[in-house]
Amino acid sequence: MSEVRSYRDLRVWQRAMDRALGIHALGRSFPDSERFVMVAQLRRAAVPVPPNSAEGQARSSTRDLLRFLLIAPGSLAEPETQLILAHRLDCLDQDRLDSTLVLAGKTGRMIRGLQTSLASRIAAAP
Repeated sequence: MSEVRSYRDLRVWQRAMDRALGIHALGRSFPDSERFVMVAQLRRAAVPVPPNSAEGQARSSTRDLLRFLLIAPGSLAEPETQLILAHRLDCLDQDRLDSTLVLAGKTGRMIRGLQTSLASRIAAAP
């Protein structure tokens, strides 16, 4: 693993930022009737993972980073659920739903991998 000097060096943070930006952009394609309710809620739900991973890393403790990353799967599930609802309401086509869910899945696997690595590091510490 390369040296992490800042939360911006975390690949998890980078991937989560890409995901949040993608969801934000996706909202532009929703019908006007959904912009102020569904899109606003979706965008708010897409935001927490990058700041939480940044805050955990900035605290300079492996335990703190792990604690903040343990919150991330829930933060990933909320906008996924809203996207599935948007698809069922015909606000989002299947291809865009699938591509967004694929990115969320990759982000989730990356987070789980980092969680496992950090937990092992904590367990091995004296």
